[in-house]
Amino acid sequence: MPSQSCRRSFLKSATLGGSAISLNALEYSRVYGANRRLGIAAVGVGGKGWSDLNGVAASPDVDVVAICDIDSSEKHLGQAATKYSSAHQYEDWRKLLGDAGNFEGIIVSTPDFMHAPISLAAMQAGKHVFCQKPLTHTVHEARQMQLAAEKFGVVTQMCNQIQSHSAYRTAVHMVHAGLIGKVKEVHSWQGGTPRWPRHIPRPPGSDTVPANVRWDLWQGVAADRPYKIGMYHPFNWRGWQAYGTGQLGDFGCHILDPVFKSLKLTSPTKLTVQAPKLYPESWTDRSTVHYEFPGTEYTAGPTLPVTWYDAAGATPPREILSDVPSDYKLPGAGSVLIGEKGTLVIPHVAMPKLFPEETFPADQLPVIEGVDHYTQWADACVGKGKTTSHFAYAGPLTETVLLGTIGIRYPGEELKWNAEELKITNHSDAQKWITKRYRKNWEPTWV
Repeated sequence: MPSQSCRRSFLKSATLGGSAISLNALEYSRVYGANRRLGIAAVGVGGKGWSDLNGVAASPDVDVVAICDIDSSEKHLGQAATKYSSAHQYEDWRKLLGDAGNFEGIIVSTPDFMHAPISLAAMQAGKHVFCQKPLTHTVHEARQMQLAAEKFGVVTQMCNQIQSHSAYRTAVHMVHAGLIGKVKEVHSWQGGTPRWPRHIPRPPGSDTVPANVRWDLWQGVAADRPYKIGMYHPFNWRGWQAYGTGQLGDFGCHILDPVFKSLKLTSPTKLTVQAPKLYPESWTDRSTVHYEFPGTEYTAGPTLPVTWYDAAGATPPREILSDVPSDYKLPGAGSVLIGEKGTLVIPHVAMPKLFPEETFPADQLPVIEGVDHYTQWADACVGKGKTTSHFAYAGPLTETVLLGTIGIRYPGEELKWNAEELKITNHSDAQKWITKRYRKNWEPTWV
């Protein structure tokens, strides 16, 4: 790979009247995009990473120049190498960033626990970042991602792609248009049954690591543990505290997104969780999280209660939904916003529904066109428009979700949150989960 790209050389040596030209990444992208296509690298190209890569690559402005995965099998690095045959191939993302001269943006689609270490290093190298949800594994990492994006002036996007779907955009518009009036309370839920392990002990023993898997690299910043077939890589990591964030982490940044977007929420002030006692290393199979947020221009009072439910078949209690007919079947996942003038049901990936129906004739309701979440980021990288799930927005959303995962560790105990100080003010034991320990020699560089 070339040791220096024309971009890096330009930034280091260009002068104007004897003074160096100083451009941040966003400013530079507007110059750079006019001259050639946007070079993109991708870390984690199997599973969701495969669709993320193809989604961004659909932009006419993009060239995929590097791909990275710890798994060389056909379903991971193999298929990406076949489709993007001119891209340089890597097993280790650190080596990819060390050869970073020929790309300007990076897609991070690894397990949750590696999102921040890779993304932070990329932003510090001046790269634009498109990162899977949840944005990070800890609250501290989420704040660091926000600070880094601001400091280094890069274009960012969290991949809660349904934000850009017509359904979620329409729901946000309905709230902003005042159709249900000021919102009094919110209930959000994911009633599906995850396929990954939950509420179980860690399996004993170890299995032989497949020849196609670099298990040492997969573990990254996490403490070393034995490989077990089908238990961690490639998908079941979601159920383990060391690697994933459970059902709330998996879906919260999707389902709570139109709630945050429509009501302009930022950080809760307190939360309480009902959940079974956790096993030491796996996530629970159910939880109910009660958040309290400061009121906004779209809420009815000085505070707003938001309740999250996850469990097989979980939905809000029907008795609170006075505007919703008893024969209306609530979606398996979604949100209900109860307003002064009516109730808005936002199914997960389906058009919103307003009640009472006689007040809101369906043929008279607005529909907002969707946009492409992936190419929106690529466009913004070359100076065409802006992203809508940039880290300044996605960071507080992720912090809220991850505070819920801390509350799951302390069922029935109220946790008070000071977002400015990044501190749980009334519970020193819970505070320790704001951050975590990292494997020696893998520690991220903080902003």
